[in-house]
Amino acid sequence: MITIKTVKTDKELVKFVDFVYDLFEGNPCFVPPLFSDEYNCLNKKKNAAMEFCEADYFLAYNDEGKIVGRVAAIINHKANKRWNQQRVRFGWFDFIDDREVSTKLLQAVEEFGRARGMKEIIGPFGFTDLDKEGMLVDGFDQLGTMVTSFGAPYYKDHMHAMEGYHVEVRYNEHKLSVEGEIPEKYVKISQLLENRYNIHTFKPTRWQLLFGGYGRKIFELLNETYKDIYGYSELSKKQIDQYINQYIPFVNPKFITIIRDYNTPDNKMIGFGLSLPSLARALQKTKRGRLLPFGWWHLAKTLYFSKKSPIIDLLLIGVLPEYRRKGVNALLFTDLIPQYRSYGFEWAESSVQLEENSNAVSQFDALTKIVHKRRECFLKELSLTPNPSPSGEGNDYPA
Repeated sequence: MITIKTVKTDKELVKFVDFVYDLFEGNPCFVPPLFSDEYNCLNKKKNAAMEFCEADYFLAYNDEGKIVGRVAAIINHKANKRWNQQRVRFGWFDFIDDREVSTKLLQAVEEFGRARGMKEIIGPFGFTDLDKEGMLVDGFDQLGTMVTSFGAPYYKDHMHAMEGYHVEVRYNEHKLSVEGEIPEKYVKISQLLENRYNIHTFKPTRWQLLFGGYGRKIFELLNETYKDIYGYSELSKKQIDQYINQYIPFVNPKFITIIRDYNTPDNKMIGFGLSLPSLARALQKTKRGRLLPFGWWHLAKTLYFSKKSPIIDLLLIGVLPEYRRKGVNALLFTDLIPQYRSYGFEWAESSVQLEENSNAVSQFDALTKIVHKRRECFLKELSLTPNPSPSGEGNDYPA
């Protein structure tokens, strides 16, 4: 019999985070998430998204008292209001290959949502778009990234067999070759933008990013450029401060490019690209995602000391809608590719991109690209009547 219990203590939250390390231990493609990032994100007292979200976390136990699964139930009230929806999200959804475990975990999320008037359940999603989203359904033999979740092939089998659930959206991840010369298409477009439209790239210093307002401008521009993307939830001021403090100190300014329109009175920022050397291999050398005793050193070597690394992660790219048709993205790659080459990068790894978002995908057309991982999100309409537990007992979530 499987028992579902709500995470109520800090000790249980640590177990919730730790479960995934045990589940995929030894898998060469699994990238352990940084424990502190996971813990702080799930900690309701520390995550700034809790200003407009509510959440509960559930653990599945077998008869021997061993944890065999986990899931987070999240309601993002800001996103629901923006998109006129009443949805509860499920995220951090990991489990052994047992249908009772996966079914009961999702039932816990469904009941969490019903108790709060939600009409649909969707996932995997996090609190916002900057959290991990989408269930891996193809590319299990490919190295993961620090900003995406891993999964086992049986995950998708469970979901496709789950009553009432269907695929709502699909995401792709691309590998992009950054070796060789800058594509001629990018060079010509960049020259046109600079000479005719007075649009140019700008390299901020670390001080400008942290204290000169440019870090904040990047995330404010992110809000503007992503506002119409499926399910996007606008970042609050408190969230922006949190992301600046969490990530900007570790980013090499050489891998950040800002685009400005110098025809405007204030040289308006109209686009940006933010990338980071892949920390996947460094994270695999940590002890269960911990910085201590030596995890910090493996990360530091990749960020500050390594001169040769094969992969650079394209974390965030954004261009204002009114400038996209001018090909402003070409300026980003014309500026960044020489930087990548000087550090010995061979491939760039894109973030997850909606399959239907042709604008985002087309920006890579001039590069050699491979779709090497695919993800799906699932949706189910919630009835007012709770689903019975497969065993009829063994749950402590609200009924």
